[in-house]
Amino acid sequence: MALAVGGALVASLALAACGGGGSADGATSLTWYINPDVGNLDPSKGGQAALAQRCSQESGGAYDIDVELLPNDASQQREQLVRRLAAGDDSIDLMSLDPAFTGEFANAKFLAPIPQGDQTRFTEGVLKGALDSATFEDQLVAVPLWSNTQILWYRKSVAERAGLDMSNPVTWKQVIDAAAETDTTVQVQARRYEGYAVWLNALITSAGGSIVSDVEAGQDAKIGVDSKAGRDAATVVQELVDSGAANPGLPNADETQSIAGFTADDGAFMVNWEYVYTDPSTEAIRDDIGWAKYPEVVEGEASRPPLGGINMAVSAFSQHPDESYAAVECLTSPESQKAYALNSGNQPALEEVYSDPELVSAYPMADLWRQSIEDAAPRPLTPYWTDISAALVSSWHSPRTVDPATTPERSQKYIEDVLKGRALL
Repeated sequence: MALAVGGALVASLALAACGGGGSADGATSLTWYINPDVGNLDPSKGGQAALAQRCSQESGGAYDIDVELLPNDASQQREQLVRRLAAGDDSIDLMSLDPAFTGEFANAKFLAPIPQGDQTRFTEGVLKGALDSATFEDQLVAVPLWSNTQILWYRKSVAERAGLDMSNPVTWKQVIDAAAETDTTVQVQARRYEGYAVWLNALITSAGGSIVSDVEAGQDAKIGVDSKAGRDAATVVQELVDSGAANPGLPNADETQSIAGFTADDGAFMVNWEYVYTDPSTEAIRDDIGWAKYPEVVEGEASRPPLGGINMAVSAFSQHPDESYAAVECLTSPESQKAYALNSGNQPALEEVYSDPELVSAYPMADLWRQSIEDAAPRPLTPYWTDISAALVSSWHSPRTVDPATTPERSQKYIEDVLKGRALL
C-alpha cells in the first residue's frame, strides 16, 4: 500500500512547493484536508466544505479556506497525512484528524501547539469523551469538530417478542440470549480492520480494563489485554459465536454489512454508529427501530461506548498558524457544529448544541448520544496505537477462534513482542 501512494505523494509535494500563501483578494489562503463526508468537496451539500465556505465568508477577508479530500479509509487518511507531514509539507494548514491517531501525530510533533490563551476557549463546554480524544500527555493538542459514538440499535418487535425490557440497561448476554431465543441476529463489526479494534476496546473498557495504560512510557507502556477484563471481553465474543445469533459472515463484517444484516428479516440487534438513523437502507424499518445505551459487559457496571469523530488540528509546518486557529474557532463554534450535525448526521462535540430544539427534533435520540459521548472510552491515545491495534486485531481474528482461556494471554504477548521489535505485524 505504501508503494501504491508513493508516486502520487512525490508529485503532490512537488506541486505543493510551488504554492503561495495568499489569494487574489488579499486573504490568507488556508488548505484544509478533510475526511470524506456528505458532499465531500461540494459546499452545497452541507458538509465540511460548506463550513469552510461559511467561515471564509465570515472572516471578513482575513482568510480563505480551500478543502482537499483525504481517502475513505481512516488508515489511508493517516498514511497520506503522515507522509506529507514527515516531509515537512507546508501546504497543509488544517486537517481533519481521526481521534485514534491524535496521540501519534502529537508525539511526532506534527501539530502546532494551541496558544495558551486559547485553551479555555477551545475546551469550554466540550463533552468529556470528545475532550479526552483531543488530549495527549495532559495537553490539548487538537479541537473536537464532531463526535461519534455507537449505541445499541434494536428492532422493537423482536425485543418485545423476547420479553427484553429496553428501558433499563441491558447486558451483552441478555442481548445475545434474546436473539438466540427468537432466531434473530446480533450485528457487530469483526472484520480484520480498525472497526474490530473499536469493538474490542469497548468490551475491555466496559469490563473495567484498559488495552494500554501508562501511555507516557511509549513502547514500555503497560498492556492490559491479559486481564479479567480481557477475559470478560473474550467471553462476549465467544458467547456470540456459540449462540448462533452472529452474522454468518462475522469474520468479514463491517459497518455496512452490519446494517444489511440488521435490516434483513432476521435482524434484531446491532451496535453501530450514529449515521444508522439517517442511512437510506434503514428507511423501510424506521418505525421498528429503537435505541438504547451500549450493552454492559458486566451486569451493573456502566458500559463505555466507542468514540469516533474528527478533531481539528493545525499543522506544525503551516506558515499561517494564527489564521489557522482563527479558522478552527469558527469551524468548531456552536453554530458550525449545529449546522454540520443537521446536514451530515455527525453529532456535535459541544454539550450545549444537544439542547437545541431543531437538533432534538431531527434526532430524537440526541440526549442518548450526548450521554454516550460523555461516557465513552476513546481508543488509547498512544503514539503506538497503529501497531497495537493491528496486533490486537490479528490475534483476535477470526472471532470464531476466540477463547477466554487462551486469546487474551496470547494477544498480550504478541502486542508486547511487536512493540519491542521481537515480532512483525
